[in-house]
Amino acid sequence: MKCPYCAYLESKVIDSRPTDEGERIRRRRECLSCGKRFTTYELIESLPIIVIKRDLSREIFDREKLINGLMRACEKRPVSIDVLEKAVDDIESAIQNTLDREVTSEKIGELVMEKLKNIDEVAYVRFASVYRQFKDLETFMDELSKIIKQNK
Repeated sequence: MKCPYCAYLESKVIDSRPTDEGERIRRRRECLSCGKRFTTYELIESLPIIVIKRDLSREIFDREKLINGLMRACEKRPVSIDVLEKAVDDIESAIQNTLDREVTSEKIGELVMEKLKNIDEVAYVRFASVYRQFKDLETFMDELSKIIKQNK
């Protein structure tokens, strides 16, 4: 780390503390040449996740869009916002933990449906009906029968 006073490239860390709820680390340093002290901050560099949509267009992953979709699916259902935020955290972590910086909207949709199936079955069916674009009542009933079989 370059000293802001004398531009010497070597320093020693005197103190380290997490700040901003663990998002950054504050380090007190001392220059090995002039002996003056200065503060630096370390921040985890996060690369944006790119979502490849069905029409092959690309956009940056938007956590808010995911929360809004889950809230629409869970509208008038006994599901708290905390449960939905935890589900979004889990989905976002699963996406971040892949080595790919690009993910298809289909993959995100599958992750959402997997989470919703465990949270609320009605919300799951609501989301699936929009996500999978059920064409008719028969397709809808097929999905319902899968859920009923799993619950037996």
